[in-house]
Amino acid sequence: MPSQPPTKLLILVGTVTSTAEYVAQAIELDSSDLIERIEVRMMDGLDPSVFDEDALYVICSSTYGTGDVPDNAQAFYASLESQPRFLGHVRYGLIALGDSLQYPQTFANGGRRFDERLRDLGAVRIGEPLILDASSDDDPEAVGAAWCRQWLTQALAVSDPA
Repeated sequence: MPSQPPTKLLILVGTVTSTAEYVAQAIELDSSDLIERIEVRMMDGLDPSVFDEDALYVICSSTYGTGDVPDNAQAFYASLESQPRFLGHVRYGLIALGDSLQYPQTFANGGRRFDERLRDLGAVRIGEPLILDASSDDDPEAVGAAWCRQWLTQALAVSDPA
């Protein structure tokens, strides 16, 4: 019997200035008609057990300093290495935020680091990442919400083997 696609979207947020959180909240408001439940969860205090939930995941992470993950995501990121587990059941999308003018060498590297770590653990990224640039004139909340609507449609189709 084919498994049912997840009915929950869990958005894990790493942020310094709250922009990533605002993007996640915009997604929560805009995409509620596409999936039964959406939960925005800050990365503070998380560990790999967060991936035990039956959900689709979006990693929404800004970049801090010279290409690191934000302070509130540091312990979670480190736990993915210190408590490694196979994450082959995890399907996720990625939103990486950065500033290409101020940090051209490490632009959006916080999100890219999560992407690399999750893929190393066997998680499967669905679709292309959304890279949000603070140096552009784009509204990150609007761009993030539009991206997630498309991504969710794709992710739910991939998750449903029928």
